[in-house]
Amino acid sequence: MTQTWFLWAALAAVFAAMTAIFAKLGLVGVNSDYATLIRTVMILVVLGGFVAATGKWTNPAALSPRVWLFLGLSALATGASWVCYFRALQVGDAAQVAAVDKASVLLVAVFAVLLLGERPSLRDWLGIAMIAGGVLLLALRR
Repeated sequence: MTQTWFLWAALAAVFAAMTAIFAKLGLVGVNSDYATLIRTVMILVVLGGFVAATGKWTNPAALSPRVWLFLGLSALATGASWVCYFRALQVGDAAQVAAVDKASVLLVAVFAVLLLGERPSLRDWLGIAMIAGGVLLLALRR
């Protein structure tokens, strides 16, 4: 059970890859900001149905102000990320855009150390550095 995080993370990677490909195909002939709005509404409907169907709905008023604050900040960051990602996809190659987007791995590690007190191992930092090196390599013009 302790390794279930890896399964969920791997599935997230698969779905993120599909997201990039489907988004690139869906951006033909539509403004990237409008496409992001359409995607967001669809996610809201699907997730709302999922939460309702699985019986996980609870009273939002029962959540603490801290939960609202950080989920709100996360939502703002997600929205900004999606707007930037879709604009990049509209003008760039999907493989390059997705790879540069993964520079977030390095930033998450740094922010986790600074803000959450996490301490990645030397092996973790080596993997993160390899991802960063790949991002730099792909970001260079051909």
